[in-house]
Amino acid sequence: MENLNTRQELLLKALIESFISDGQPVGSSKLSKTPDIGISSATIRNVFVDLEDLGYIYSPHKSAGRVPTELAYRMFVDKMIKVQPVNNNLIKKLKLNLTQDNERKHIVQNTNEILSNITGLAGIISLPTHAKMELKQIDFLQLSDNKILAILINKNNNVENKIINLDKNYTSSELQEAANYLNSIISGQSIHHIRKILLNELDDMRRDMNSIMSSAITFGKKLFLDADDKQKNDDLLVSGQTRLMNCKELSDIDKLKTLFEAFSEKNNILHLLDKSISSDGVKIFIGAESGYNVLDDCSVISAPYKFDNDVVGVLGVIGPKRMAYDTVIPIVDITAKLLTEALKSSN
Repeated sequence: MENLNTRQELLLKALIESFISDGQPVGSSKLSKTPDIGISSATIRNVFVDLEDLGYIYSPHKSAGRVPTELAYRMFVDKMIKVQPVNNNLIKKLKLNLTQDNERKHIVQNTNEILSNITGLAGIISLPTHAKMELKQIDFLQLSDNKILAILINKNNNVENKIINLDKNYTSSELQEAANYLNSIISGQSIHHIRKILLNELDDMRRDMNSIMSSAITFGKKLFLDADDKQKNDDLLVSGQTRLMNCKELSDIDKLKTLFEAFSEKNNILHLLDKSISSDGVKIFIGAESGYNVLDDCSVISAPYKFDNDVVGVLGVIGPKRMAYDTVIPIVDITAKLLTEALKSSN
């Protein structure tokens, strides 16, 4: 990203703010009349040429004004905007709405709908999951032929039980040895990281394993990987996606179709939200930064939320790149913090 001089920054900021405000390409004459600019149209045109050469603006049509590129939006978000404080009445309204229900899933659903309503954008939220929680220990208990109970204990000593169906019967001593081996690999790791280990590393090692080690890996894969994709559709909530039909940049029917398909399929959006899990606060993806073609014309603003001091999910909004970042960013941020507070008293 090229450093801009003071005049270039001033005009680029004014251009982006004007385009965000009304969606119209910005001409030099329009900017010259903007308060606090005080620069002639001829000089502005010269600066436009420089900004275009640097990749910050472009002209959608020969006779049109200029519009900002993704690079310009990134510069704007990182260096130019002054984030607006969230209105106290809005904060009170958020708190009230988030404390009307004690059921955790209902609180999360309600939060997503409120976030969409406030911002006028599509709200997205990954449901609370223990995939980021560190696992302390795992044990296996024989239930019947070809069926065992897996007992997972996390670092907060919370216990989760899962039944695994197997292709053969195992003795109690074999189950104990398999548990010991798995614990030596996964103790202290998050389930999210355990999945990565099972997917990326242990297949390469399988040829050097004895039968117990190989069985342990089989148990681990059934426990942490099987049906993972099936569960993902239940891990993401989307609200207000039809609001995007009102956004001029996204109103093309083919764009909307592919975008709505992504909302329905969910995996790519979940993967994108996963990138925000370790973020300290708000994370912003502009256009191609998301890594998914379907979001090339969109921006995603997200923030993680916690339960029991662990990050358990991410909330955010999806909208056009031409969005009011100065107001949307703090709303996403405060909503994530208020959801964290609300979950403390949930069931």
